Amino acid sequence: MRRLVAAVLVAAGLLAIVLAPGATAALWDEVKDRLRTSALGMSGGQQQRLCIARTIAVQPDVVLMDEPCSALDPIATARIEELMRQLKSQFTIVIVTHNMQQAARVSDRTAFFTAELDSKNDQRCGILVEYDATAKIFSNPSDERTENYITGRFG
Repeated sequence: MRRLVAAVLVAAGLLAIVLAPGATAALWDEVKDRLRTSALGMSGGQQQRLCIARTIAVQPDVVLMDEPCSALDPIATARIEELMRQLKSQFTIVIVTHNMQQAARVSDRTAFFTAELDSKNDQRCGILVEYDATAKIFSNPSDERTENYITGRFG
């Protein structure tokens, strides 16, 4: 049990370091009295922030976040997005999201992928359609398929 508590303390400490001034206790203050209890008792947003803290504790080159806010309320989503903005100065973060508004808010660059039928083998294949600065992708995409997705014509 002692090792687990140390890991939580390290993770919470790292989380405190990367948050904006005044927000350093965002997770710590919420969980400091529950260090010996299961993380399953935390809210979804708290669990997600703890997972991010555990991820960055090993100083990875890239942090992959697959739908990081998909099941969270707007307040928890805002906290995760603020954390991403803080972390992007220290880590390369790749987020996979279907939430175009979130992608526009937090990313510097955006890639649009789609699946198309490969006529040679009659199978669907994922392809990179476009990769560019987020502002360009959302205001003036180069590929018609990207524009159709962003404007809601498909997807």
